[in-house]
Amino acid sequence: MPILTVVLVIIVVGVLLWLINSFIPMASIIKTILNVVVVIVLIVWLLKVFGLMSSVTNFHL
Repeated sequence: MPILTVVLVIIVVGVLLWLINSFIPMASIIKTILNVVVVIVLIVWLLKVFGLMSSVTNFHL
């Protein structure tokens, strides 16, 4: 996946999250949970895109 696509996805997700946080009234705890979930999903997606997820899931002690 080209780096430009990755950057565009991150920008779009950030703008959507900002719009939701700014213009949709909800309790602060719900906003915090939403932000954490979106960030975790974005990090997992980035790990998969860059091929690091397989090395994380194949980790053995």
